[in-house]
Amino acid sequence: MSSLRLPRKTGAASALLPVCLVASFAGAPAMAQQSATPPSDEVQTAEGQASQRSEPLELPETEVVASADASADGLTQPYAGDQVARGGRVGILGNRDYMETPFTSTSYTSQLIQDQQARSVSDVLQNDPSVRVARGFGNFQELYVVRGFPVYSDDISYNGLYGLLPRQYVAAEFIERVEVFRGANTFLNGAAPGGSGIGGAINILPKRAPNEPLTRLTVGAENGGQAMTHADIARRFGDEERFGVRLNAAKRAGETTVEDEDRTLDMFALGLDYQGDNFRLSADIGHQYHFIDSPRPSVTPSGGIPSAPDAEDNFAQSWTYSKEKQTFGTFRAEYDFSDAVTGWLAAGVREGEEKNRLASMTAGSSGAGTFYRFDNVREEEVFTSEVGLRARGRTGDVSHEWVMSAAMFDLEARNAYAMSGNYAADIYQPFAVAMPDAVWIGGSMSNPNVTERTHTQSLAIADTLGFMDDRLLVTLGARRQGIEAKSYDYNSGDRLSSYNRYKNSPVAGVVYQLTDEVSLYANYIEGLVKGDIAPATSGGVAIINAGEALEPMFRNRPR
Repeated sequence: MSSLRLPRKTGAASALLPVCLVASFAGAPAMAQQSATPPSDEVQTAEGQASQRSEPLELPETEVVASADASADGLTQPYAGDQVARGGRVGILGNRDYMETPFTSTSYTSQLIQDQQARSVSDVLQNDPSVRVARGFGNFQELYVVRGFPVYSDDISYNGLYGLLPRQYVAAEFIERVEVFRGANTFLNGAAPGGSGIGGAINILPKRAPNEPLTRLTVGAENGGQAMTHADIARRFGDEERFGVRLNAAKRAGETTVEDEDRTLDMFALGLDYQGDNFRLSADIGHQYHFIDSPRPSVTPSGGIPSAPDAEDNFAQSWTYSKEKQTFGTFRAEYDFSDAVTGWLAAGVREGEEKNRLASMTAGSSGAGTFYRFDNVREEEVFTSEVGLRARGRTGDVSHEWVMSAAMFDLEARNAYAMSGNYAADIYQPFAVAMPDAVWIGGSMSNPNVTERTHTQSLAIADTLGFMDDRLLVTLGARRQGIEAKSYDYNSGDRLSSYNRYKNSPVAGVVYQLTDEVSLYANYIEGLVKGDIAPATSGGVAIINAGEALEPMFRNRPR
C-alpha cells in the first residue's frame, strides 16, 4: 500500500533572511571617507597592497555537535516549537528525515517532556495516536500497544540497543528523544528479545551536553503530597569544548493522588561524549530505584465489566508492594575511515532486580470478586552489542548508501514465585485481609534459579539507491536473524525446553519526493519475535507447562 506524506509547516525559513541580514550589516567594516584629491597611481598601488595584506584571514567555523548516537550529523532538527523532530533513527539505516524514508515514525523531543512535565515514557507516548498505554499482566510494568500489538517496556531500545532500560518503568528525566516507529521492523532493528514489537518499536535517546552550559533545578509537588526534584547539569570541556558531560538526577517521594499509595523514585544518569575530527565517542551510566507501597492493582473483568471506581480510591491490600532496582551502561563509537566510509561499534550491559508482592483481582459488574497473593522475584543480566559499516558511492547516475551490521543479545534471568488461593474482595467496598500463606511455590525467593536464557544474533545488509538526483530512493536489504531460547525448571534448574531458529527477513522500500513538500512511499517489511515462555499462573490458576518455551511468531506487513 502506498502512502502520501505532507510535511508540517514551520516558520524557520521566513525567519532566516532577517537574521542573516542583521548579521551581515552588523559585521560590515567601517570604511574611511574618500579624499577629495585622488592619490597618485603609485600611492594607490601601495595602498591596495596594504589593503590586501591587512584583510583578515577567514578560518572555517568549528561547531561541536553533541549527539546521543555518536553520529557526525547529529540528531534530526526539530520543528518550530521544538516538540517533534523532522525525523529520527530508522534502525541500521541511521537518522533520516521523514520525507526521505519509506517508513513512518515520530520523534518526540525533550522540549515536549519539559513542556508537558512528563514523568515517564508512557506520559510521552500518550501524545501518539497509534499508541495505547496499559499495564503488564498483573504487575506494574508499563505496556505500550502500537497498532494493536504490545511492545513490552523491556523491548524498548536504548540508543538502538535492546534490553538496557529499566524493565517496569522508565523515568523521563534523562531522555532527549522518544522515537516511535510504526509497523514491523525486524530488518531495521533486529527481533525484539522479549517477544513483542510486531506492531512497532520504541527507541530512547539519552541527553547530551549542549554547546552552552546548562544548570537547571526543578522542584514540584502533586495532589496527595508527593514531592519531586530534578537536577539537570551540563558542561563542555577541553580543546574546542569537544568533551561533554551531562548529569541528570531525580528524586520523587510521598503519597500519590491514589489514597494510601506511596511511590519512591531515585534516578541517576550520566552522559559523556567526545567529538573528534574523524571519530566520535559517547557513553552512559544509569541507575534507577522504583518502589510502590500499597499499589492499586489492575482488575480483570469476570462476567461483566464493573464501573470505574473513584480515581482516588485504593482497594489494594496494605501488605502489597512493587520494587525494582536497575543499573545499566552503554558505550558507542563512530570512526570515519574516509569521507565516504564510516564504521560504528556499540555495546551495553544491565543488571536488574525486581521483587513484588501483589494481590491480583478479578471482579464482576457488581464490583465483588476475588484476589490471590502473588509474590515474584526476578534477577536479570543483559549484554548486547552491535557493529556496523556505512559507505556512500555512485555507479553512473545512481547514488548508493550501503550499510552492513551485526548484532547480538544475551539475557540470563532468575525467577521464583509464590502464590495463595483465592480470597473475597470488593473494589467499591474494600476491606483488609491478612496476608494469606502461599500454597504454590516455584523456586527459592531468596536465591532464585536460572529459569530463562535468551540469545539472539543477526547480520543485516542493505543498499539505498538514489535516482533522479536522489528524488527517488529505493532501499533493498535483508537480515539473517537467529533466536535461541531455553527455559529451566524453577525448583530443580533442569532444562525444560529450548529452540534455536534462523530466518531471513527481507525489506524493500520506495520513496519518491514529488516536491519539497510531498513524498509518496511504500514498503515491504517483516516482523519476527521470540516465542513466549509459559507463565507460572493465569487468572490465579497454576499453568501445567509453566516455563515451556513456545515457538516463535512470524508476521509480514506490506504497506
